[in-house]
Amino acid sequence: MTDDDFESDLDEIVSNIDSAEVISIFLPTLRRSVVIDTRTNEHDGAMVRLMPMVASPQERLRSLRRLRPSFPRVHNLALIPWLRYVESLVKLGVWTRVVSRLEAAGQDAAASECGEVLRELQAVEKAEMASVVRGENYHTIWSAGS
Repeated sequence: MTDDDFESDLDEIVSNIDSAEVISIFLPTLRRSVVIDTRTNEHDGAMVRLMPMVASPQERLRSLRRLRPSFPRVHNLALIPWLRYVESLVKLGVWTRVVSRLEAAGQDAAASECGEVLRELQAVEKAEMASVVRGENYHTIWSAGS
Protein backbone atom coordinates (compact mmCIF):
# COMPACT_ATOMS: atom_id res chain seq x y z
CA MET A 1 0.00 0.00 0.00
CA THR A 2 1.41 3.36 -0.95
CA ASP A 3 1.07 6.51 1.13
CA ASP A 4 -1.49 7.81 -1.38
CA ASP A 5 -3.62 4.69 -0.86
CA PHE A 6 -3.45 5.15 2.89
CA GLU A 7 -4.41 8.81 2.59
CA SER A 8 -7.51 7.92 0.56
CA ASP A 9 -8.31 5.17 3.09
CA LEU A 10 -7.92 7.77 5.85
CA ASP A 11 -10.34 10.07 4.00
CA GLU A 12 -12.84 7.20 3.82
CA ILE A 13 -12.35 6.45 7.52
CA VAL A 14 -13.05 10.08 8.41
CA SER A 15 -16.12 10.08 6.17
CA ASN A 16 -17.42 6.94 7.92
CA ILE A 17 -16.80 8.46 11.34
CA ASP A 18 -18.77 11.53 10.31
CA SER A 19 -21.78 9.63 8.99
CA ALA A 20 -22.23 6.19 10.57
CA GLU A 21 -24.65 5.53 13.42
CA VAL A 22 -22.32 2.90 14.86
CA ILE A 23 -18.58 2.79 14.31
CA SER A 24 -16.44 -0.21 15.17
CA ILE A 25 -12.70 0.36 14.99
CA PHE A 26 -11.28 -3.12 15.35
CA LEU A 27 -7.68 -3.90 16.15
CA PRO A 28 -7.00 -7.54 15.17
CA THR A 29 -3.58 -7.66 16.82
CA LEU A 30 -5.19 -6.78 20.15
CA ARG A 31 -8.42 -8.73 19.53
CA ARG A 32 -10.41 -5.66 20.63
CA SER A 33 -12.82 -3.20 19.06
CA VAL A 34 -13.65 0.35 20.00
CA VAL A 35 -17.40 0.56 19.51
CA ILE A 36 -18.99 4.00 19.20
CA ASP A 37 -22.79 4.05 19.10
CA THR A 38 -23.91 7.60 18.33
CA ARG A 39 -27.62 6.84 18.73
CA THR A 40 -29.45 8.53 21.58
CA ASN A 41 -32.93 8.46 23.06
CA GLU A 42 -34.69 10.17 25.95
CA HIS A 43 -32.98 7.87 28.48
CA ASP A 44 -29.56 7.04 27.04
CA GLY A 45 -26.84 9.01 25.32
CA ALA A 46 -24.16 7.91 22.90
CA MET A 47 -21.86 5.07 23.96
CA VAL A 48 -18.12 4.53 23.61
CA ARG A 49 -16.77 1.20 24.79
CA LEU A 50 -13.81 -1.12 24.35
CA MET A 51 -15.18 -4.56 23.55
CA PRO A 52 -13.84 -7.94 22.47
CA MET A 53 -13.53 -8.32 18.72
CA VAL A 54 -16.29 -10.38 17.10
CA ALA A 55 -16.28 -12.70 14.12
CA SER A 56 -18.78 -10.85 11.94
CA PRO A 57 -20.78 -7.63 11.53
CA GLN A 58 -23.93 -9.57 12.44
CA GLU A 59 -22.37 -10.62 15.73
CA ARG A 60 -21.50 -6.98 16.51
CA LEU A 61 -25.08 -5.94 15.76
CA ARG A 62 -26.40 -8.71 18.05
CA SER A 63 -24.07 -7.58 20.84
CA LEU A 64 -25.36 -4.01 20.47
CA ARG A 65 -28.99 -5.18 20.58
CA ARG A 66 -28.26 -7.02 23.84
CA LEU A 67 -26.33 -4.07 25.29
CA ARG A 68 -28.81 -1.38 24.19
CA PRO A 69 -32.22 -3.04 23.85
CA SER A 70 -34.16 0.23 23.95
CA PHE A 71 -32.67 1.36 20.63
CA PRO A 72 -34.02 0.54 17.18
CA ARG A 73 -32.13 -1.53 14.64
CA VAL A 74 -28.81 -0.05 13.45
CA HIS A 75 -29.13 1.33 9.93
CA ASN A 76 -25.53 2.32 9.31
CA LEU A 77 -22.55 0.40 10.70
CA ALA A 78 -18.98 1.35 9.79
CA LEU A 79 -16.34 -1.31 10.34
CA ILE A 80 -12.83 0.13 10.38
CA PRO A 81 -9.89 -2.27 10.61
CA TRP A 82 -6.88 -0.69 12.31
CA LEU A 83 -3.62 -2.57 11.81
CA ARG A 84 -1.36 0.16 13.16
CA TYR A 85 -0.37 1.10 16.68
CA VAL A 86 -2.95 2.67 18.99
CA GLU A 87 -0.99 5.92 19.12
CA SER A 88 -1.44 6.32 15.36
CA LEU A 89 -5.20 6.71 15.93
CA VAL A 90 -4.32 9.91 17.75
CA LYS A 91 -1.45 11.09 15.53
CA LEU A 92 -3.48 10.65 12.33
CA GLY A 93 -6.48 12.52 13.77
CA VAL A 94 -8.90 9.60 13.79
CA TRP A 95 -9.45 9.72 17.55
CA THR A 96 -9.92 13.50 17.52
CA ARG A 97 -12.53 13.11 14.79
CA VAL A 98 -14.52 10.67 16.93
CA VAL A 99 -14.37 12.99 19.94
CA SER A 100 -15.31 16.02 17.81
CA ARG A 101 -18.32 14.24 16.37
CA LEU A 102 -19.60 13.34 19.83
CA GLU A 103 -18.99 16.85 21.15
CA ALA A 104 -20.73 18.44 18.15
CA ALA A 105 -23.77 16.26 18.87
CA GLY A 106 -23.82 17.48 22.48
CA GLN A 107 -22.72 14.07 23.78
CA ASP A 108 -20.13 15.36 26.23
CA ALA A 109 -20.33 12.31 28.51
CA ALA A 110 -19.54 9.97 25.61
CA ALA A 111 -16.80 12.32 24.40
CA SER A 112 -15.17 12.19 27.83
CA GLU A 113 -15.48 8.36 27.81
CA CYS A 114 -13.17 8.44 24.79
CA GLY A 115 -10.25 9.41 27.01
CA GLU A 116 -10.82 6.44 29.31
CA VAL A 117 -11.27 4.04 26.38
CA LEU A 118 -8.05 5.31 24.79
CA ARG A 119 -6.11 4.78 28.04
CA GLU A 120 -7.59 1.28 28.35
CA LEU A 121 -6.66 0.51 24.73
CA GLN A 122 -3.11 1.75 25.30
CA ALA A 123 -2.82 -0.50 28.38
CA VAL A 124 -4.03 -3.51 26.37
CA GLU A 125 -1.46 -2.74 23.67
CA LYS A 126 1.32 -2.34 26.21
CA ALA A 127 0.43 -5.69 27.80
CA GLU A 128 0.33 -7.34 24.37
CA MET A 129 3.77 -5.96 23.47
CA ALA A 130 5.13 -7.26 26.78
CA SER A 131 3.70 -10.69 25.92
CA VAL A 132 5.47 -10.58 22.57
CA VAL A 133 8.80 -9.80 24.22
CA ARG A 134 8.34 -12.56 26.80
CA GLY A 135 7.18 -14.99 24.11
CA GLU A 136 3.86 -15.63 25.79
CA ASN A 137 1.13 -16.85 23.42
CA TYR A 138 3.55 -16.58 20.51
CA HIS A 139 5.60 -19.27 18.79
CA THR A 140 8.83 -18.99 16.84
CA ILE A 141 8.44 -19.87 13.17
CA TRP A 142 12.17 -20.19 12.49
CA SER A 143 14.65 -20.98 15.19
CA ALA A 144 18.35 -20.10 15.10
CA GLY A 145 19.21 -23.79 14.60
CA SER A 146 17.11 -24.22 11.43
